[in-house]
Amino acid sequence: MADAAQGGAMRRGRNETEEERADRMWQELIQEVRVAQMGVQILFGFLLTVVFTEKYDDLSGTDQTIYLVTVVLGACATGALIGPVSLHRLVSGRRVKPQAVQLASRLTLLGLVLLLATTTASLLLILRVATHDGFVPYLVAGVVGWYLLCWFVLPLWTRHRYTSR
Repeated sequence: MADAAQGGAMRRGRNETEEERADRMWQELIQEVRVAQMGVQILFGFLLTVVFTEKYDDLSGTDQTIYLVTVVLGACATGALIGPVSLHRLVSGRRVKPQAVQLASRLTLLGLVLLLATTTASLLLILRVATHDGFVPYLVAGVVGWYLLCWFVLPLWTRHRYTSR
């Protein structure tokens, strides 16, 4: 067995070719993107309607600026999270799947960062309008800390703790 030939060292990973690995990673990535796309599309759709409400005209200049920044961030997040689908469609059959998976993975990570920024700005705006209290930035910072922990710190810690690469 291969493990015995390696001095008893435990072999990790799969026995797959580069193309098989790219196919598997692509499928996993697309499943992940579907989850993120759903969140950003619902949030972005909601954001697009706010400007057409009566309440929008009552927002302060600062709140309107936060709203506009939030909409732009949402649009950018949507683009980054839909980007892997377009990338796959345009390079499909060109024998560049490993490279496409790597680029799509980067787009997805960028989309998650932009989704974090969109969600943060949305929460800030909503809480400013709903409460007008000085504790809002601290509450938003706490939620952002929670997102950072769930979305980035724990995954990176797991990656560092349980992989040898």
